[in-house]
Amino acid sequence: MNLLFQTLQGRFGRHAAMLSGAAAPLLVVAILAMMVLPLPAWMLDILFTINIAVALMVMMVAAYMLRPLDFASFPAVLLLTTLMRLSLNVASTRVVLMEGHTGPGAAGAVIEAFGHFLIGGNFAVGLIVFAILVVINFMVVTKGAERIAEVSARFALDAMPGKQMAVDADLSAGMIDEKEAKRRRAEVSEEADFFGSMDGASKFVRGDAIAGILILFINIIGGFAIGMLQHNLSAGQAADSYILLAVGDALVAQIPGLLVSVSAAMVVSRVGKDQDLGRQIASQMFVSPRALGITAGILGVLGLIPGMPNIVFLSIAALMAYAAWVIANKPEPAEEVAAAAAAPASDGEASWDDLQPVDQLGLELGYRLITLVDKNRQGDLLTRIKGVRRKFAQEVGFLPPPVHVRDNLELKPSGYRISLRGVVVGDGEAFPGMYLAINPGGITTPLIGTATTDPAFGLPAHWIDERQKEAAQMAGFTVVDSETVMATHLSHLMQVHAAKLLSRTETQQLVEHVARLAPKLIEEVVPKMISIAVFQKVLQLLLEESVHIRDIRTIIETIAEHATSTTDPAELAKRVRVALSPAIVQQIYGPAKELNVIAIDPPLERLLVQALGHAGGPALDPGVADMLTRNAATVAMKQEETGVPACLLVPDTIRNAMSRLVRRTAPRMQVLAHSEIPETHSIRIGPILRGALT
Repeated sequence: MNLLFQTLQGRFGRHAAMLSGAAAPLLVVAILAMMVLPLPAWMLDILFTINIAVALMVMMVAAYMLRPLDFASFPAVLLLTTLMRLSLNVASTRVVLMEGHTGPGAAGAVIEAFGHFLIGGNFAVGLIVFAILVVINFMVVTKGAERIAEVSARFALDAMPGKQMAVDADLSAGMIDEKEAKRRRAEVSEEADFFGSMDGASKFVRGDAIAGILILFINIIGGFAIGMLQHNLSAGQAADSYILLAVGDALVAQIPGLLVSVSAAMVVSRVGKDQDLGRQIASQMFVSPRALGITAGILGVLGLIPGMPNIVFLSIAALMAYAAWVIANKPEPAEEVAAAAAAPASDGEASWDDLQPVDQLGLELGYRLITLVDKNRQGDLLTRIKGVRRKFAQEVGFLPPPVHVRDNLELKPSGYRISLRGVVVGDGEAFPGMYLAINPGGITTPLIGTATTDPAFGLPAHWIDERQKEAAQMAGFTVVDSETVMATHLSHLMQVHAAKLLSRTETQQLVEHVARLAPKLIEEVVPKMISIAVFQKVLQLLLEESVHIRDIRTIIETIAEHATSTTDPAELAKRVRVALSPAIVQQIYGPAKELNVIAIDPPLERLLVQALGHAGGPALDPGVADMLTRNAATVAMKQEETGVPACLLVPDTIRNAMSRLVRRTAPRMQVLAHSEIPETHSIRIGPILRGALT
């Protein structure tokens, strides 16, 4: 039995799904059929009643929705209801003109009721009522809703990039995950599409009102002509029969049209998404006892004026005064009282809300440095940080995560600390109102101030006051303020740790950015040829050696060329370095065409090739490795003292290993392979790196 029930339930569900999917096409076909096929009077009564019920249901849905996107199908509903009213107008016009001479019930009981009971059988009154309804619908409701929809569509489109950036910022900060970010992006896009559709759909309502007027005049003129010429009715009889039916028909269609117009206005004028329209109005209009009390007082004064309807004014004034008194003396809900009483207690249960995500990039400040981020005190540190992120993106090639700035009372009053994924990577001190005079080298002029070192590059410096600033600049010192000191330190650490800043989120954003500029280029490589994880690792290997990834097109094209033969990130990064060799050399040496490089002593080079160039070769002796790294640091320092970049030229097979080896003691030394020297440049051998200190 259970199996039989499940089978029947599954078949019924499938049939229901098929019927619901075909509902809209079938409805359109039925609406078009009503325009062509003659309908009996009883069928018109059913359809007019359904039309009124649909209009009421649309208005109720519009009143109880919380946000416009809750009724995202409203533009399509507006089109279908407009078509339904027009098709009913055509069908009823056919019946009125063909059967109107038989009496007021020729077009059905609904039209007869609207023609007799609502306007008392007086077609002149019906014409006036219809004209008023058209003015209300066409000039007031529809025009206002159309204007709101137009402005909302424009604002939604203008705000779309900012909302997308806000979603990306929250995603980068770890406040939301990929799924939530995707949902928010879709919601932003749907909101813009919805208001754009509403801007166009509002034209349906305007056209419906104009069509109602034209159909009424056609029915009146046609009814007069048919009644007097074909059925030999007098002018009075034709007016009593045809005009009354035409007015009733117009009112039957115009009232649902007005309801749908009001629904459209309610949808586009909706603000807020926490309450439905009725509760929102009640909570905002009837919450202030002062407003109700003043209104009651004014009504009471008007009710005391002789000649005014005193009883009505005074009664309503008394009701509003009572409502104001009730609201003013309303006790607080028990839940709020309990919550307020429990608020000071700090022994609540732990929850997942207590677990805060680790900041990708954080800046903690001592309490004396808080003024640097206070715009009311002319603090522009936040502006400097934005400039640092912008410069980093322009130079390195990807947008770094936001810097979360917060105060930390555990630090020194003038201390600051920079952290990366919760790990401190740099700290220092800054003194608001003072300047840091940095000695670039060779300046012996004494300064009156506190001796220190530049936190970014370790150069000797002094903290001086503003009176010493001009003298220090004239002596050759580089003088910067506190904000610049911190911003420069942050910028330097971001450059050093660029590979760690490129997380999966930033890599995905970079892929999406390239997809907007060159969609075919990125689609063929990521993720078809290599995964996003391999692509991220290739970029990180480049960034670890200070290779900028601005030329992302060359990087992707090189990966596409070699991904068919290998997907090893290290090997792909090696091929990419060769493709980027002109940019790498320019980044190290600038526009110079002759490269002054450090070479390895030939016997030592052969030893290194044997030990590091092959996976199965002999291991490098620890003593040799230690002397090599210390000697590399010494040679690099001597090379930089002469004003020449420290760059070591090695064979291709040992470039990666040598780079990792010398990076520990000489982090600023660059290691180039022979294949990474462009043909347009020449080499001049400078210092020789040996296995023993010389």
